[in-house]
Amino acid sequence: MSLRASPLEHEVTLPDGRAVLVRVGIPGDSYIAAAELDTVTVELLGDGAHLAAVNTVLDADQESEARALLREVVTGLEDGSLEPTAGALEPLADTLR
Repeated sequence: MSLRASPLEHEVTLPDGRAVLVRVGIPGDSYIAAAELDTVTVELLGDGAHLAAVNTVLDADQESEARALLREVVTGLEDGSLEPTAGALEPLADTLR
């Protein structure tokens, strides 16, 4: 199984009470078949909109690394040490776990 077939998702509650969905997976692209994509992104969705999205150094077959990244993002958002912004996500997305 890869992130192409099944993105990782987890809903968190921020310290201010907002609910945010964290998604790690291959982004949807209506112009390119999913089988041809290998870029993995971290996306934050809340209040009916995208809050942040960054590309990672992961590829679609690195599911265990993606799970570790998801856990780190979820933990940081929940405890308030990570802001729900692309700038805050970028350092995490640029590191292999």
